[in-house]
Amino acid sequence: MRALRLIAATMLCVAAQAARADDTEPAWRASALAMVPAGYVAGTAYRTEGSTGYLAVYPATSNDPKTPASVFAARQALVVTLTPDATRAVSAELKPRAEPDPDNDETDFARLHAELAAKRAALPEGTEPCSLGAWSIDKDPGGLNVRAEPSTSARVLGTLPPPYRLKLGGAENTPDGGWLTEFRIIGFKSGWFLIEGAKPPGKDYEDEKRYPRSAPKPYAGRGWVASNKIGAAYANGATRMGGLFQAPFVDAKWMPAQRELGGPIDGDGGPKRLLACSGYWGLVESHDGVRGWWRALCSNQVTTCS
Repeated sequence: MRALRLIAATMLCVAAQAARADDTEPAWRASALAMVPAGYVAGTAYRTEGSTGYLAVYPATSNDPKTPASVFAARQALVVTLTPDATRAVSAELKPRAEPDPDNDETDFARLHAELAAKRAALPEGTEPCSLGAWSIDKDPGGLNVRAEPSTSARVLGTLPPPYRLKLGGAENTPDGGWLTEFRIIGFKSGWFLIEGAKPPGKDYEDEKRYPRSAPKPYAGRGWVASNKIGAAYANGATRMGGLFQAPFVDAKWMPAQRELGGPIDGDGGPKRLLACSGYWGLVESHDGVRGWWRALCSNQVTTCS
């Protein structure tokens, strides 16, 4: 049901987001940039009402994996007093941002995030709720350790297999690098992802009747894995394609980024690194070194995640 709602949200939002990407910034935004307080980064000028403008701003540390932003946190806006013709900024003040915005087209994702926030109490203390698909990229023959706590000294609950090269006499679909072990990310804390539901590598893509009983079986319960051992694919999160956001919001600063083989990032391929998560957003590093947020990541190893 959650997946259906996410698809519905995508369909409702994608057209509006594409249009927003092409909108011309209001004239007053350029002069308002000099008024953005230190420690903040300006995003979209999302509304103009008479002689008042509203500029989205987010902490400069929002895309730092040591201090990642939260989609659940209260936001602020730079409220700008404009000249009578609304072309230049006169003064500005940082104020709490009322939610939801009257002209916000993110209602469906706001609802999905509210549902995740309601489940926070069921997660370990201090865990940021997330909902993303991902896979293990650890090639250690012993597998990737899944731990009871987000620490290298914590008890090992089980392991996730390394890439699995299935051989069925030529009838297999195994990619050159082997099948990766997929799972769901449900939380993040201090450089560690909380995961659950790991699946045997490649089982969903091969002939179920011929999938070997001897194939490696991952630990499928809940546990913690280190963020530098995780990968994922870009999915369609109904946001602007071709780049990443400085914070996990569609009105944050947008930064162009490239795919591994060149060209603007889209729903094909995945990031170089997955660093953190918040709700349906993942903090990633693109293959050309841009660090920012992308909404919706999946673990489909056969096709794109539209």
